[in-house]
Amino acid sequence: MTKKLLFVMTILLLAAVVAMAADASGKWMFEQQGRGGNTMQVTLTLKVDGAALTGTVSQPGRGGETMETAITDGKVDGNNISFTVKREFNGNSFVITYKGVLDGDTLKLDITRPGRGGGEPRTDSVTAKRSQ
Repeated sequence: MTKKLLFVMTILLLAAVVAMAADASGKWMFEQQGRGGNTMQVTLTLKVDGAALTGTVSQPGRGGETMETAITDGKVDGNNISFTVKREFNGNSFVITYKGVLDGDTLKLDITRPGRGGGEPRTDSVTAKRSQ
């Protein structure tokens, strides 16, 4: 009987932890510094399914077209989220890492990009706001 009670309590505790996880699903927008000092609007479209995070990152590309990239390795742990985006530029591929904390309709993100020419990675902090 004690084992059954312990099992049921463990299941309830796990369910409570999953239920407490903030829902990052939806559209999020933030401004990011671009080349030449220009700012650009970036849109995150996120979908949470349990501890898995999927979606896209959209931003203006060269020539005015919108560049949309799928999120990979997305994870949700309570109010913490993380994911990566794989991009290609001039025949080179690179990975950008996003790590953040959700607080209501605000998502504070640290975005880490590889350094140019093999240099040190660069991390920028942004605050995204829920738009939908």
